[in-house]
Amino acid sequence: MSSNRTVGLLVGFVMLLLPTVASGQDDCSNGESSPRDLRLLATNKTSSMESEMNEAANAGYRLQDVMGGETAFGGSEVVAVMCKLKDTEDLSRYQYKLLATNKTSTMQRELQAAGDAGYEYRGQTVFETAFGDHEVVVILERDRDADLDDAYEYKLLATRKTSTMQRELQQAGDAGYEFVGLTVSSTLFGGEEVVAILRRR
Repeated sequence: MSSNRTVGLLVGFVMLLLPTVASGQDDCSNGESSPRDLRLLATNKTSSMESEMNEAANAGYRLQDVMGGETAFGGSEVVAVMCKLKDTEDLSRYQYKLLATNKTSTMQRELQAAGDAGYEYRGQTVFETAFGDHEVVVILERDRDADLDDAYEYKLLATRKTSTMQRELQQAGDAGYEFVGLTVSSTLFGGEEVVAILRRR
């Protein structure tokens, strides 16, 4: 079986196990037939996406989804969609942190530091930089009203072998971790790696 097909089967398998990660869709809707105020953010600099997201959050928007890829005019960009919250009296409720690195060991450390500060996983994607490198991009959200004593512990798994990932995923699941996200990316030291993120209270 080809490596691409093996990765595809693994992706399908873990997606079946994916829990519903907290999203802002309910906060944004005003009824099924009511209009929604959406804002699209796109940048080819991951460093600027975090500030743009927090600027939108301060105006009452919350992240809905994020994706990295090639756009017609922007080249390789990170694209995020945010939705205006129903309750506009609490405009600064959410804060965002964007982690971007081509070293998975660095990502694990930064991810846990953000988790300890009360940030929760909201999405991940892969971004190609101007120099041709590929970065794993993770977006986290902090609710100002959340209880920091109930923060998550994060685990990042990265491997070139899907058989190894299967074993590590099962071990993490046995230890009480839930799976939240997956990307397949070319990282600095691992080459083509499957990168999975899990968490537990």
